[in-house]
Amino acid sequence: MRRRLRALFVSVVIAASGVLPAAAQSIDKQFQQWLVSDLWPEARARGIDQRVFKKSFAGIKPNLKLPDLVLPGQKEPTGSSGQHQAEFRAPSAYFDSVRGIVAGGRSRASQYAQALAAVEQRFGVPRGIVLAVWGRESGFGGAKIPHNAFEVLGTKAFLATRKAMFREEVLAALEMVQKRGVSPDSMRSSWAGALGQPQFMPSSYLKYAVDFDGDGRADIWNSVPDTLASIANYLRSHGWVPRRDWGFEVRLPAQLSCALEGPDQGRRVADWAAMGVQRISGKPFPQQEMSGEGFLMLPAGRNGPAFLVTPNFYRLKDYNESDLYALFIGHAGDRIMYGDVAFTAPWGKVEGFSRSEVAAMQRALERLGHDVGGSDGLVGFKTRRSIGLWQEKAGMVPTCYPDKGLVAKIR
Repeated sequence: MRRRLRALFVSVVIAASGVLPAAAQSIDKQFQQWLVSDLWPEARARGIDQRVFKKSFAGIKPNLKLPDLVLPGQKEPTGSSGQHQAEFRAPSAYFDSVRGIVAGGRSRASQYAQALAAVEQRFGVPRGIVLAVWGRESGFGGAKIPHNAFEVLGTKAFLATRKAMFREEVLAALEMVQKRGVSPDSMRSSWAGALGQPQFMPSSYLKYAVDFDGDGRADIWNSVPDTLASIANYLRSHGWVPRRDWGFEVRLPAQLSCALEGPDQGRRVADWAAMGVQRISGKPFPQQEMSGEGFLMLPAGRNGPAFLVTPNFYRLKDYNESDLYALFIGHAGDRIMYGDVAFTAPWGKVEGFSRSEVAAMQRALERLGHDVGGSDGLVGFKTRRSIGLWQEKAGMVPTCYPDKGLVAKIR
């Protein structure tokens, strides 16, 4: 009876992954052959010792439950079904967890005050920003990091839609073991192969991970000082400008076009102020910001808060390319350090429509000559300002954001 139940359980698990037992065994065999005849020769050419290679991949089999794999006999990557049918979400939903990050960041600002002060002095990145990134990426080290990095990276280098990228990352992981003394058993990662508390890909670890506690190794899994310094080093190395803010919530004059948004339409902060852009708090922009470049950022178009951001905002986007991620980190960092001040302007409601409908609207705008940044169903700044330009040409009051009627009209 137990054997029958076990066999039934195994068959259910295999069916859930969409791979039959014989096919799974075939993939395992192909993976092992790929390791020996394909990956190992390149690893050897890069100076990886065979003992390191064998130890890193000992007992590793491809994890067929990971998303974005193209399995034999399939045309679509796993986990892709229904992606573009998902309901379009209001940007405000992204900030639901900000209070938890702020509370956790404040308690750790006191707990690790000495390390944070040293990190800020060395790298010039404000401690509030470093804490916000740490909290967002791994819950201040409390989030589970469940996967073996070589299992994830090896699987994706063998089967993923972006094989070339993951091939470089798995080779970088081997270099971590060979040259940086990291134990393969300690290399825990996310399902995407991101490592440790800062969630670095292996190539980023090699470039930016810092030994800040002086024990001779950069331990981004267990060492808080190493984690904090590594996050700050990443941002500083990407061009974080010390003594500049990330941005400010602002109020825009009614006549100012929302289509002026974007990192390619920067002006001096003093020029934006002369055009009537004001801080929502009523305070003047800091004097040290006035001669620097600023950029309009409207994550919900005219239907939500507006921001004037600095080049440091785009350094946060280097960590994660999402506008909302960068805004979350900047906002949480401010609240950690300066008080629990939420956005002043309200977020407008988003009527029910799907990402596939947004993608269809984007394709229509592309046919009209607009650069929307790709028809992916996501509303980035290029899509927002394209909507605004279309609305202006149609004689409408520009909002630079989709609504149900607009999605149906732009076809």
